[in-house]
Amino acid sequence: MNQILPGGEPFFLPGGDVGTLLIHGFTGAPKEMRWLGENLASEGYSVLGIRLFGHATSQEDMIRTRYKDWLACVEDGYNLLSGCCKQQIVIGLSLGGALALYAGAHYPFQGVVALSAPFEVPDSRISSLRPIVPLLSKFWRFSKKDAGDWYDPEPAKDHLDYPSNPIRSVAELHDLLQLMRKSLPKISVPTLLIHSKGDHVIPQTHPKLILQRIGTEDKDIVWLERSGHVVTRDIDREQVLLETTHFIQRITAA
Repeated sequence: MNQILPGGEPFFLPGGDVGTLLIHGFTGAPKEMRWLGENLASEGYSVLGIRLFGHATSQEDMIRTRYKDWLACVEDGYNLLSGCCKQQIVIGLSLGGALALYAGAHYPFQGVVALSAPFEVPDSRISSLRPIVPLLSKFWRFSKKDAGDWYDPEPAKDHLDYPSNPIRSVAELHDLLQLMRKSLPKISVPTLLIHSKGDHVIPQTHPKLILQRIGTEDKDIVWLERSGHVVTRDIDREQVLLETTHFIQRITAA
């Protein structure tokens, strides 16, 4: 029996000496990154789309995961991709964007692209409740998600993610984002943030705060106008691809 849900499979698309490591979002799946990955592969890049532990199987599986499991998945991806590529770019969406920023500070990537990345957990209650979450989550296991913020209804129909947020996992996200914030000044490689003004999950203040704290001078934000949170599949996905491709071409040209 397959444990991974259809569309949740990791993928590897071999190409040239420049590799891209793609990381999906919180409660999401590699499918979020597949379209972007296939188009990067068509440009001649090697593409590895990883599946974060506890994702694309069942909500109950995710409850057991810790942020160190997600970091280990990224480290695995880096080590696998470095075996076939001379240069590597890390690209992540949402939680994946936070992981990409952390990885950019701790592994020898040539560049970082963070899409819809959070600066902190949007629900401010999590910070104050964090000490009791392990106990609280035994009774309050899941928090139902709000309606999606898609601009394009077609990809929304087959989008693969969990219908609720596991409370215990939200606490792990909180801890990971603390680590990410501490790591931002250590980023010395070119970094591109892409964020939609129509994102109802992560406010526009978040990428601005991230940009202020990133150590490198080679950093920028690209703002989208016609997408929700999952910018890799929404109406502006072509612009996401174009900006990402131009960024990779610029920093790997030498």
